[in-house]
Amino acid sequence: MNRKPELSFWQIWNMCFGFLGIQFGFALQNANVSRIFQTLGADVSDIPSLWIAAPLTGLLVQPLIGHLSDRTWGRLGRRRPYFLAGAVLAALALLWMPNAPALWVAAGLLWIMDASFNVSMEPFRAFVGDQLPTQQRAQGYAMQSFFIGAGAVVASLLPWLLAKLGVDNVSAVGGIPDTVKYAFYFGGVVLLGSVLWTVCTTREYPPDTLLTFDDDNATSAPELSAEMLDRRAAWRKGVAWAVVGIVAVVLILQLELDHSLYLLAGGFVAYGLSLLWLSRAHGGDGMITQVLGDLHAMPEAMRRLAWVQFFSWFAMFAMWIYTTPAVTQVHFGSTDPHSIAYNNGANWVDVLFAVYNVFAALAAVVIPWMVRRWGLRVSHLINVSLGGAGLLSFLLIRDPDWLLLSMFGVGFAWASILSLPYALLSDNLPAAKMGVYMGIFNFFIVIPQLLAASVLGVLLKLFFHGQPIWALALGGASLIVAGLCTLRVREPAQDVMATSASLV
Repeated sequence: MNRKPELSFWQIWNMCFGFLGIQFGFALQNANVSRIFQTLGADVSDIPSLWIAAPLTGLLVQPLIGHLSDRTWGRLGRRRPYFLAGAVLAALALLWMPNAPALWVAAGLLWIMDASFNVSMEPFRAFVGDQLPTQQRAQGYAMQSFFIGAGAVVASLLPWLLAKLGVDNVSAVGGIPDTVKYAFYFGGVVLLGSVLWTVCTTREYPPDTLLTFDDDNATSAPELSAEMLDRRAAWRKGVAWAVVGIVAVVLILQLELDHSLYLLAGGFVAYGLSLLWLSRAHGGDGMITQVLGDLHAMPEAMRRLAWVQFFSWFAMFAMWIYTTPAVTQVHFGSTDPHSIAYNNGANWVDVLFAVYNVFAALAAVVIPWMVRRWGLRVSHLINVSLGGAGLLSFLLIRDPDWLLLSMFGVGFAWASILSLPYALLSDNLPAAKMGVYMGIFNFFIVIPQLLAASVLGVLLKLFFHGQPIWALALGGASLIVAGLCTLRVREPAQDVMATSASLV
């Protein structure tokens, strides 16, 4: 056995550079898709359902791509074929999205675009674990965080900057403004170009070579076998979840509740059926069986972090889909997506999203000091609580300029969400299944987003007179709960913390 050789700064730069383009595309999506939906005629209450594509594709795609990339080897290597395929499809979707002729086309393009982002993004997380020795992984994730921030800032500002340069920011009824169109065109070029840079400038270790390194906590993990599977437990849980889902469907039908709740009920049924299928599995054959088996046997640290991720990403999804309708209505006084006031407000949301990413970059300098002083758990509690306070402040602030201050807390929360949960998890993943477990960890990012898409619109109708700003308040409370859940997670050993402190 031997240790992986350390890589130079520029080698790490090249292997992470593709994240710039992926985040560029994600930022354009997060800041502008609600605007595109409203411009094409969507009602505010319909926006969460239209966004269902984004988390649902992540739930389905990431663990499967992780499983496949763990077992891939060819001329382009192990992870790079997925970088490239996802980038090509995502770039095409970015070019088409602002030209969508109808709402249903835009919803379908969001599905394609988000699935493509996920195909590219998931292998990038595993790529760091593959290529870098333990002592350099923190530097690798730090580089990814840098490119996440840089891509998000520029992409979020683009429509606002283009408007300042004189590009038309208001289009005819049913049309997308030129500021949004040109931003998406530029994003497609940046996405494909940056991923191509990583593909062309990096190399990968063959699977046999990876098994000779002793850097990892575990260099191999057994495949699922019939003897390893607790069939009775899987069967009992499967029946329970399926019954809950069926009862929920009946209640929604009988009480004539909002149809978006069928997504939540269907998720319960689908999870129950998957466990029932797993309980009948024979050995480890089959990709779906293997992924479900790995989910069933995931490390305890991941189970505890699931609640942290759940409340964190519920909040972020609420912010992404409701900030535009909230700010344009409350702070700019317009709900007409074809008015000057609405489009000025939508551009200001782009600025706010850019600013929280700037603050996230600044937080990256402070968070290592916080971790050294208070540890990972307390640091994450402080950071996400700052984010919660920032979102709650939207209820009190009426001058849109002062919303920049709200983004200070959101930026600290975002930087922490992107890093400290991974630090808490870092020493618990087997190297041979790095890809699939990174994908499974994504379950706890996308499930709360699916829940938000199902219930936020209903909650706003029932309790808040359909006012979108209250979705931001719910997000703020959710971030504070996420911080409290962090205290349940076991703190890593001191030597692991020292390495993880520079994660962001």
